[in-house]
Amino acid sequence: MEIKLIQKFQRETVDQLLSAIPFFKAVRQHDLGQFEVLLAHSRIITYRPGEVVVHRGDGDQSLYFLLKGCLAVYPNEALQGEPVNMITPGEVFGDLARLTHRPRSATIVADQKSREVMVFASDFGVFGELESHYPISLHTKLLYYRNTVHNLRWKLEVYRSMHPDSLLANEHRAIKLYTGPKDCLQELQSLHDQACKLAALLMSWNDRFGAINHEEPLVSDQLVKALDR
Repeated sequence: MEIKLIQKFQRETVDQLLSAIPFFKAVRQHDLGQFEVLLAHSRIITYRPGEVVVHRGDGDQSLYFLLKGCLAVYPNEALQGEPVNMITPGEVFGDLARLTHRPRSATIVADQKSREVMVFASDFGVFGELESHYPISLHTKLLYYRNTVHNLRWKLEVYRSMHPDSLLANEHRAIKLYTGPKDCLQELQSLHDQACKLAALLMSWNDRFGAINHEEPLVSDQLVKALDR
């Protein structure tokens, strides 16, 4: 593992790497100052094949984005059994623990078939209290939570399509969408509430998987392919 400060990279390189991440791309387009604030609280980490990126049970609140390579997700210890999911470039991970304030629910390892794995890690402690607009603005927080809610609902829909008879299959549809005025604190509070509930529900899917054996994987090959689209 090698931790690299953002300042060590040419700005053109950083912009190119982050262009594949919808949240950072949107922030940069809307407010370059906010983009700079986020960069100041971030770092790039490279991993060799087989190195552990996140340990199950860890309690840190960092948020991670995969820039290069591939990551394997294991429900317990690294390299024990088959991975239950693969993370591909552009995907975010670590968001469930941050939203639910629970320890990491899986062990994530740099795929042994990847020559190099590059991760963009952000300390989202800079977001501060939800209602605070400094140093992270209301609009930047709205961008983040809109993107997060969209991604969580999408993943839960994919789970539902693969396991329509599960008791969890329709739970996310009962979490109401926001229909009030846009670009205000009221919308942010609703999005935050949705994100926390959806994250807890996704954790329930993961907890359920951990309780069954590998003959009935929660995340099948078909689901992995669907999530990678």
